Amino acid sequence: MNRLIPALLTLLLFLAPARAALLDTTPRIAVMSAFAPELVTLLAATKDKQVISVHGIDFTLGTLSGRPVVLVLSGVSMVNAAMTTQMLLDRFKVDALLFSGIAGGLDPNLHIGDVAVPRRWGQYLESHFVREGADGSLKPVPWASLPYPAYGVIQPSNAYVRVPDKAEPVRKFWFEVDASLLALAEKAVAGVKLDKCAANKTCLETSPKIVLGGDGVSGPAFMDNAGWRTYLNGTIGARVVDMESAAVALVAEQNAVPYIVFRSVSDLAGADPDENRIPTFMALASSNAAKLVTAMLSVMPSTPHTR
Repeated sequence: MNRLIPALLTLLLFLAPARAALLDTTPRIAVMSAFAPELVTLLAATKDKQVISVHGIDFTLGTLSGRPVVLVLSGVSMVNAAMTTQMLLDRFKVDALLFSGIAGGLDPNLHIGDVAVPRRWGQYLESHFVREGADGSLKPVPWASLPYPAYGVIQPSNAYVRVPDKAEPVRKFWFEVDASLLALAEKAVAGVKLDKCAANKTCLETSPKIVLGGDGVSGPAFMDNAGWRTYLNGTIGARVVDMESAAVALVAEQNAVPYIVFRSVSDLAGADPDENRIPTFMALASSNAAKLVTAMLSVMPSTPHTR
């Protein structure tokens, strides 16, 4: 029997999934966007580029605003964003994570071209589609953890989150950005001039502004509906909506990596007066978010990797 133990241990080690090996040992700041138009400006400004491809995902190493960075496209929507974020954190030494991209504006005080830097992110479509009683009342399941009233039969739910030293996951809706990064963002905005006119010479009616704080929400659906817009802003209090940030936030929190998100309004998520304006203002909005990320990098300290 004793002779079997080493053989069994060898077999278990062989069958156990191997931890992903680091592909680079330099501590870096990660810069993410969902899809190519959001990252093009930042990639163009990156110096000494080296591309490492993993399972079809390109990680670009280089220097941006004098800081060592790794840039990557998360892919569109929540599952892609969560998967790519974990791949990134497994394979590179990431001191902090910055997300740059576009979003739908929910707050009536936000206009196309504005850049929102929310203090926290939630998953509004982590939801229960509940039963309706004969009298029209809603009947959630007994184990539901519901932080907000329903929109129709859809009730946003608190997400399940694993935490150290707890046998069961905790339930929470909001994932806070790093407080020190948010304070740095306030410093970084000084002197940043945002674009007012798109490359096609279409100009905004108002000069874009930067708005720090407030809440953002994400979900695996392109949101272009006036009713949902009113609900997400009026009931949940969100300023912007996108399809990735809250997934990135959850993974960053689980891995104890500080993160912050810069989202420029490309459309009004269902309140555009004619049709969704992403085709007209996507490049302008992407550029405005990228400008703030570049400024943010320039004020970030060069700190050793601590994870």
